[in-house]
Amino acid sequence: MTDTTYLTVGPTTYRLTASPHNSKFVAHAVREDSGERFGIETSGHSADEAMGTLSRWLQWQAEHAQGLEALQQAERVYHRAMADAAFSQTPEAAAEERRTALDAMNAARTHLDETRLRRPNV
Repeated sequence: MTDTTYLTVGPTTYRLTASPHNSKFVAHAVREDSGERFGIETSGHSADEAMGTLSRWLQWQAEHAQGLEALQQAERVYHRAMADAAFSQTPEAAAEERRTALDAMNAARTHLDETRLRRPNV
């Protein structure tokens, strides 16, 4: 017997399906917008356990993707500040802009590292 449920994470809805496999259940996710499989397969002693593990992983994955995007954006701002400083008329303002951009980049990196530490065991 196959169990199906739906999970929305951010703007994306997934159809989670768990099917019996030997003495366990194996779950996978399909994106509703594209119909393509997404992510990893998980297993559990029940369909609910397998889909619960998959749900936690999908939520973590979305947070990780957001954290990575935030870090990349902060890196772009920092590199722009470094380049702009070369043409700045006021070295003090350029130094403050670089410091602010570096602080934002370090905060984004720290957040991403913390997110990676919370990766669910699957």
